[in-house]
Amino acid sequence: MAETSQAHTAVTHLPQALEPRNPGMALDMDWVLRARANRSAIERRAATLPGRRSVKKDFQAAWLARAISCIDLTTLSGDDTAGRVARLCAKAKQPVRADLLDALGLQGLTVGAVCVYHDMIAPAVAALHGSGIPVAAVSTGFPAGLSPFALRVAEIGESVAAGAGEIDIVISRRRVLTGDWQGLYDEMRQFRAACGEAHVKAILATGELGTLQNVARASLVCMMAGADFIKTSTGKESVNATLPVSLVMMRAIRDYFEATGYRVGYKPAGGISKAKDALTYLALVKEELGDRWLRPDLFRFGASSLLGDIERQLEHHVTGAYSASWRHALG
Repeated sequence: MAETSQAHTAVTHLPQALEPRNPGMALDMDWVLRARANRSAIERRAATLPGRRSVKKDFQAAWLARAISCIDLTTLSGDDTAGRVARLCAKAKQPVRADLLDALGLQGLTVGAVCVYHDMIAPAVAALHGSGIPVAAVSTGFPAGLSPFALRVAEIGESVAAGAGEIDIVISRRRVLTGDWQGLYDEMRQFRAACGEAHVKAILATGELGTLQNVARASLVCMMAGADFIKTSTGKESVNATLPVSLVMMRAIRDYFEATGYRVGYKPAGGISKAKDALTYLALVKEELGDRWLRPDLFRFGASSLLGDIERQLEHHVTGAYSASWRHALG
């Protein structure tokens, strides 16, 4: 990762860039079936990244601030309440203590979005009013995606009507596992249509797709069907975001951009809880997709505890001492 910016210039707040939305295209089965994934080469490439790419001091602080701006701050628990969501939204608007931001010379830093279940959209929208931070809602029978199809489509409509600006849908894994690419495409097209102006993130649940080749093909099909983002996981699978899976998905995004001219976003989710891991993912994005993807309109972390560790690292940068993790609660 090139050390090209100081902490005080990393984020003033990053505006949402005006990128043409991916309209999708006709399903190109020849392209889908040509997609391959050399597992051993992918794993070797991914294994070298953490050791090769590191940033220190002011540069690290700058990249950690960038990571914060790309977080979908998430709570997806059965015991969520309006009060908990309101506290999470307060943290989304002020993700780092004011004294640390002043010391770093950062102004207007917020997270990328707040991600909740449908029932928590209304309190999230109210708590974020005027902040410019969108509410993302998980939908379509999250996390398994096995509810009746008509109900999954209707759930999207309900969430959009409630104020969600982004919808994280889950695909039917069985369509990937059985090679039903037309069925996956048709399903994704209907989900995209139901979202209307709300942006749609297609969750592939990569830990349940069997092979990296399936990940590559599912990524292409969802983008062809109009996905604005492709996302690794629900966070509920036994295996969530990994660097090899991320490499496969990013290269599919790059191929799609080169073929169509449309940029599709990427969201790793599940298991990314440490600042050092966030830096590794940012390095991979920079190397595979380029600087344009290092903004919240094209890159997000799906995370709940990552922000606390990043804030802890920023405090260490400012004070020279590590604080206890409990001092950086999310709500």
